[in-house]
Amino acid sequence: MDIKALNCPNCGASVVDNSTSCAHCRSRLKTMSCGNCFETIFEGSNYCPLCGSKAVVPESQSGKPLGDCPRCSSTLVRLDVGAVSLHECERCAGVWCDVDTFETVCSEKEGQAAVIKRLGELGDPRHEHQVRYVPCPACGVLMNRSNFARISGVVIDSCKQHGVWFDAQELPSIISFIQKGGLDHAREKDKINIAEQRERLKQEQFKATLDRMRNPSTAAYKGTGSISAIRNFIDFILD
Repeated sequence: MDIKALNCPNCGASVVDNSTSCAHCRSRLKTMSCGNCFETIFEGSNYCPLCGSKAVVPESQSGKPLGDCPRCSSTLVRLDVGAVSLHECERCAGVWCDVDTFETVCSEKEGQAAVIKRLGELGDPRHEHQVRYVPCPACGVLMNRSNFARISGVVIDSCKQHGVWFDAQELPSIISFIQKGGLDHAREKDKINIAEQRERLKQEQFKATLDRMRNPSTAAYKGTGSISAIRNFIDFILD
């Protein structure tokens, strides 16, 4: 695809059409298609610089914002990335992703590639010195913080019913983790942990059964209890 030079809708400086921010005024830049010539132009432009027709914001990008950014309280705006629809904070570069969309991003390579291309060039993560729980933009309830897949190293804020909040660069980091086989590795690790827990439980049951058999004076071993203890021991051996 040819890279074309366009003008920043904020300051008018010349910027290539694959830029995510203006080098002169630092305004965030999003692209859209001209309704007349279908060439790429920047959102916020009053007229298409290529054919001169009036720019019209597509209906898919003019919907009502979700609400305030849970991190800095700025307005979240809809961001269509390929077939994926997100909500972005233009101030802190955080991204809100509903549950269904996040599942799509995790499972479909096309969606992953589009998000990486759009969000992966926005700079380094902006870490906070103080850990802070933030509210869900949909319901206002404080979200849970967790290490995604327990081994990714990326701590995300999530509302089980509504979606996931990603601070700047966290979503591209999650996608990179998935593309490198991180989810498969996490599943294998979970299987090993479950097997180890089952083996530990069996060993504890084995020890408890031996203790009951070695101490016939206990109430559990008296009368019919002794038959039950022996049967449990045999069942454990044959299991």
